[in-house]
Amino acid sequence: MAVTHLLYLHGFRSSPQSAKAQIMGRYVQEHHPQVSWWCPQLPASPQHAIDMLLHGVARWPREQMAVMGSSLGGFYAAWLSAHLACPAVLINPAVHPSRDLARYIGEHPVWQDPAQSIFFEPGYVQELMELESQPLPTSPNTLALMAQGDEVLDWHEMLARHQAGQVRLIEGSDHALSDFEIYLPQILEFLRLA
Repeated sequence: MAVTHLLYLHGFRSSPQSAKAQIMGRYVQEHHPQVSWWCPQLPASPQHAIDMLLHGVARWPREQMAVMGSSLGGFYAAWLSAHLACPAVLINPAVHPSRDLARYIGEHPVWQDPAQSIFFEPGYVQELMELESQPLPTSPNTLALMAQGDEVLDWHEMLARHQAGQVRLIEGSDHALSDFEIYLPQILEFLRLA
């Protein structure tokens, strides 16, 4: 059954203005205008982010919705996929965000607009630990794109966590998956939007 509702989740210090979100949003708008597209600005608090997302998709049809996420957004996407039983595309997904983001406590500019900033509080690390502690399903409906050239996250950890789903291991590239458009056909096929 084709996807009728698609949620896109940006990463830490990112926004709906990220290149991948913009490319995906334009594609959906141009080729599948009937698909409901939602790419929200995520709050810094992981628990607030999850609460907002669960509330936002509460009326979406589970069997016709999907979620995409990059980095921290990929971690959230995997969590939502597990809890809502919907397919997810994970782009260089964070595996241990509580560990990785513990050193980022404080204020940080947003990548796409340095005039904006987020404040990452110590309590958010605990919120991430609680989300991480919840088990993922043994047979997930996920497509994980992992760049071996990721300069931020370890692709070995991504593979260990997400190998039960479909995996596209990419030689080279980077954390932002700057060559995202190359992988769009595989993503669209997985989402049944090709």
